[in-house]
Amino acid sequence: MSIRAYRDIHRRKSRQIMVGKVPVGGDAPITVQTMTNTITGDARATIDQIRTIEDAGCDIVRVSCPDEDATRAMKAITKAARIPVVADIHFHYKRAIEAAVNGAACLRINPGNIGNAQRVKEVVQAAKDHGCSMRIGVNAGSLESDLLEKYGEPCPEAMVESALNHAKILDDLDFREYKVSVKASDPFLAVAAYQALADATDCPLHVGVTEAGGLISGTVKSSIGMGMLLWSGIGDTIRVSLSADPVEEVRVGFDILKSLNLRHRGVNIISCPSCARQGFNVIETVKTLEDRLKHIATPMSLSIIGCVVNGPGEARETDLAFTGGGAGKGHGQIYLNGKPAYRLENTDLVEHVVALCEKKAAEIEAERNGVAEPLEAAQ
Repeated sequence: MSIRAYRDIHRRKSRQIMVGKVPVGGDAPITVQTMTNTITGDARATIDQIRTIEDAGCDIVRVSCPDEDATRAMKAITKAARIPVVADIHFHYKRAIEAAVNGAACLRINPGNIGNAQRVKEVVQAAKDHGCSMRIGVNAGSLESDLLEKYGEPCPEAMVESALNHAKILDDLDFREYKVSVKASDPFLAVAAYQALADATDCPLHVGVTEAGGLISGTVKSSIGMGMLLWSGIGDTIRVSLSADPVEEVRVGFDILKSLNLRHRGVNIISCPSCARQGFNVIETVKTLEDRLKHIATPMSLSIIGCVVNGPGEARETDLAFTGGGAGKGHGQIYLNGKPAYRLENTDLVEHVVALCEKKAAEIEAERNGVAEPLEAAQ
């Protein structure tokens, strides 16, 4: 069996909705989301943060709308944003209507939590009138009291029942433009809930492990939970919830998708952990390259290996590579498109590789536009 066959993931078939101009579900690419942590009522600060999020490649951004100042600011925020803005609503139905009127592309809301049937009907009508989709967001930490009494504790059955109850409210009002999430901070609870929900509905699923933790621990926990779901084909849009800069959530989200061969953006660096055989400082080099190459959105692969043990093998499978060691102390081997090209002094490594990656990106984009040029040595 070829290695490509091992990578095949067959995504669950879901119906497709639109979040602004971004399709979610169906055969659309899995989208990456994050959430601002500014005071939404401070439109300037929120717009500035959204701009950094957009530059990181984010597809959809969510902002919290707890009060009238926030929904009032949504008008300027949604006008300035280049990506769809989701309004996060809890309990107060008027905030949902205000957000829809002021340009929200989607409302994150649980219909059963915002009051009587008339209020829900008004929110749904506002969504229809202004082209909003919705996300039903169930969280293990805020389940309805009757479900907790019924099941005794947060469990997959309770979370799925909550989600389906909320979905029925929208279905009964002839509103089908919604996606659903059933998040928990325990990745195993989240995975079990999503698996059951995926069998119970054809709606798009927003996948995440909520309140996952800091940058390192949260990335690990999210990768375990979301990786299990995505590998089994479950998930149409994702958010990595970290106690960190929202830009880090976007980067981790793309790295998870990239690792599963589900979506590619930017330079995928394959690098060794380093040892006594290394011919240059691998750790510092990779750290610097990650920062210097983050402006490149074009998908490509780059291997940075400290010695010749695994270096040539990895280089054959990547677009660009540098392998340390071998004949000539202080030098390494540059590979282009999987083939050895020339040797390079270690001291020139970072600047040279950055130039190569930029040239490779230009080559790929030119080929996409029908103007193909061969990659040459950037010497």
